[in-house]
Amino acid sequence: MSKARLSKLPVKEHDHIQGPIDAPCALVEYGDYQCPYCGDAHEIVKEVQERLGDKLCFAFRNFPLVDIHEHAEHAAEAAESAAAQGRFWEMHALLFENQNALDDDDLAGYAAELGLDPKRIMAEVESGAHAARIKKDLISGEQNEVNGTPTFFVNGKFFEGEPNVEDLVAALTENTE
Repeated sequence: MSKARLSKLPVKEHDHIQGPIDAPCALVEYGDYQCPYCGDAHEIVKEVQERLGDKLCFAFRNFPLVDIHEHAEHAAEAAESAAAQGRFWEMHALLFENQNALDDDDLAGYAAELGLDPKRIMAEVESGAHAARIKKDLISGEQNEVNGTPTFFVNGKFFEGEPNVEDLVAALTENTE
């Protein structure tokens, strides 16, 4: 079995990306939908995106911490199932906005809310239809020494410290303006 190798920068052929792939600033997040710190980071990323606009390419990679978050893997599967139907970012936002309600019934409800087929979403979640993609993200994170969530890479470099809007914007724009 070959190991998945993803760079610390967004990868057009694999990542879920917002913003132009060739933007001067690149932000990669390894996250877990059930992690409360990732929920906080979701709001921070939205503000960073608002401030930088088309100067930022943001990529999200799944890193479900299944040992401590019982719903993280199914939430990641639901996001990937929504992605297969062209609705990743909408599901991504709903999952973070509803972190305290991520059991299978909740996931089916979010699918319905987005106009997706809840039975299809849940069949894919239950079967692990997107497990290989999630595993690729996990392996990539492990290769990039990710050991918790959220973990950010700014312009290809590990971001140290507590993520906040000011520090992320400063790190992203350093040497790019």
